[in-house]
Amino acid sequence: MHTESIEYEADGARRVGYLAVDRAPGGRRPGVLIAHEANGVSEVVKERARKLAELGYVAFAMDYVGDGVVLEGFEKTAALLAKYREAPERIRAIGRASLDVLRAQPECDADKIAAIGYCYGGAAVLELARDGADLACIVGFHAQLSTKDPEDAHRIKGKVLACIGADDPWVPADQRLAFEQEMRAAKVDWRLHVYGGAVHGFANPNADRLNNPAVAYHRPSHERSWRAMIDLFDETFGRPI
Repeated sequence: MHTESIEYEADGARRVGYLAVDRAPGGRRPGVLIAHEANGVSEVVKERARKLAELGYVAFAMDYVGDGVVLEGFEKTAALLAKYREAPERIRAIGRASLDVLRAQPECDADKIAAIGYCYGGAAVLELARDGADLACIVGFHAQLSTKDPEDAHRIKGKVLACIGADDPWVPADQRLAFEQEMRAAKVDWRLHVYGGAVHGFANPNADRLNNPAVAYHRPSHERSWRAMIDLFDETFGRPI
């Protein structure tokens, strides 16, 4: 398997993403853009990219923190996310630049692209979809579903899957309902999976390290949501080579 860090520029800052691809089979195959949790392109994110590469995809983890930095502490991540929530065009621009990097890989079929994201990364790929990016499918894991611009949902081109913990205090039932109404109004091909017993961060094996009752790893929901994602990929792309 080939892995490398790739530098690029977006939103006026240097970014360092992470590419994983198995070059042995040859030929083009679907690409998957990965948007990390709020702290950055961590080892957990890189492992996700490698796992997708093992399944035959070209995986690229975008960097919306900048400089490849992995943040520590709630205050720093909260400040980062506040600026993107206030100006979603900024995270959309970073997403588009990151897509360009993925599409430029020789193994990537530029007509078969998915985007997945975790925590705010899920919000980031949804914003990218609302911006009209050419994405065949979009998956958010414990993703924040709210947006400043719900009317932009009519620009979504691909299928949408949101995987949410039923007890996630940061994505409560009213936010899920608003998302459902947004998707219905825009006539998006969407699905929402709600996992019982799960809170925020259920798909991150390191979530328990935060010692925050709102954030915890939940293996059953992690495994079920990953299978749901692969099912959507199979439905959309067929099995990669």
